[in-house]
Amino acid sequence: MENEIYDCVGIGCGPSNLSIAAQLHGRREVRNIFFEKKAEFSWHSGMMLPDACLQVSMFKDLVTLTEPTNPFSFVSYLHQHGRLLPFLNAQFAQISRLEFADYLKWAAHTNQNVHFGESVEAVDFDGQHFVVQTSRRQTLCKNIVVGVGIEPYLPEFARPHVDDESNFHIYRFADKPRRAGGRRVVVVGGGQSGAEVVLELLRRTGEEAPSEVSWVSRRENFSPIDDSPFANDLFTPAHSDFFYSQDASYREAFLKRNELASDGISGHTLRSIYQRIYTLRYIEHSPMVVRLMPSRSVGEVWRDQDCWKLAAQHQGCNDQEMLEADLLLWATGFRAARHPFLGALEHRFEREGGEIRVDRDFAAIWSGPADRQIFMLNAARGQRGLADPNLSLAAWRGQIVIDRILNRPRSRAPGADTFVNWAALQTG
Repeated sequence: MENEIYDCVGIGCGPSNLSIAAQLHGRREVRNIFFEKKAEFSWHSGMMLPDACLQVSMFKDLVTLTEPTNPFSFVSYLHQHGRLLPFLNAQFAQISRLEFADYLKWAAHTNQNVHFGESVEAVDFDGQHFVVQTSRRQTLCKNIVVGVGIEPYLPEFARPHVDDESNFHIYRFADKPRRAGGRRVVVVGGGQSGAEVVLELLRRTGEEAPSEVSWVSRRENFSPIDDSPFANDLFTPAHSDFFYSQDASYREAFLKRNELASDGISGHTLRSIYQRIYTLRYIEHSPMVVRLMPSRSVGEVWRDQDCWKLAAQHQGCNDQEMLEADLLLWATGFRAARHPFLGALEHRFEREGGEIRVDRDFAAIWSGPADRQIFMLNAARGQRGLADPNLSLAAWRGQIVIDRILNRPRSRAPGADTFVNWAALQTG
């Protein structure tokens, strides 16, 4: 066991914990270390398609909203790589996801407090400190920050049939060989990730082009993300705190009503798909069959000799439809990743709607001492709102965690002067 007692141990090194690591870098008053089981940094590598772009501003990086002069900002990354001016001159409407992933990798591997190839296997509490057992060491600490991110979600009926070759979740799509040529492909899921996969398939030519592409979605249309200023106000500290203060029934209904503020498709991607279909049909006279199928709910899948079959129900007329696929891709989203390493403490947490209940500072509500905290990041969407798994508030959330660890009042939140009065006006 290490002799040093850390103030903060981070589990996982995705953007949320990288933000905290970046804001703590060089601060000797908080002894910190972060563990990541992967050998090197990667961020949704299986979904890094050539034209995929971020749906958030470049300023919503690891640190800028709380510490604009922090050396781990996206602007600092551009400057250190000698391309700040070319980046500005290029006038990108959106940041390439590939470039942002490279920025995150640079931030992770530049920070000596981030350790790769070391998985956290168990966390316990000895009455005074948390005991963190990794694949390499045992460490004591006062605070834990869990930031293990998200994992792919598949409908329960689909899980037994995934075969990693012709039937899999799209989070691994970019890692697969280009095996769609001449085949019937079905993509299930009408969000941004599904749209990007569909567009990539439609752009393939020659022997790499599929014979059919069918895009199935439960939504009534392939709907754009709401990127208006007032929709973006849902991704502010003010709204996150307001959302947290509401009762569970309000929060659940709100998330459903405002789904397209976080899970719609970018207008650029939608236009590109429509224009590509136009080109295929009227200019190239391509034999590729393209089916866009909204308002369908897939309820069953099975293997029938040499192909996959899907049973779908049209939500308007309730008619049953059957689709055949040689390659079946699930774009059915993600859920907060599980935390098996917290098993020894599981009975000490309060829960709410399947989530570990957190307080206003994202600390788990548990039966341990008040000055020993387990912060849960990207794991409380039902309690903290649409922005919880989103990049938008990573820096602010990290700042809150650091304030709590240092036992100091909350720092002034970015966007504190919001234009919208989310809470009721005080009377009297």
